[in-house]
Amino acid sequence: MMAAQKPCPICGKPPTAASRPFCSERCRDVDLNRWLSGSYAIPAADTEADDDEEPLPPLAPGAPRSS
Repeated sequence: MMAAQKPCPICGKPPTAASRPFCSERCRDVDLNRWLSGSYAIPAADTEADDDEEPLPPLAPGAPRSS
């Protein structure tokens, strides 16, 4: 039993074997450009709580590290 193939993540057409998971070289290039330009970056939010916390004191030599 063959699993259904997912559509091209760029345009939604069926993928080709040569360009999988994309349908064409063009869609592969579009995806690569999005990665290289930072379009896929996950935004990070700064919180004020991080700025207000005091740094941890250094460990004594030979002290066990906690996780």
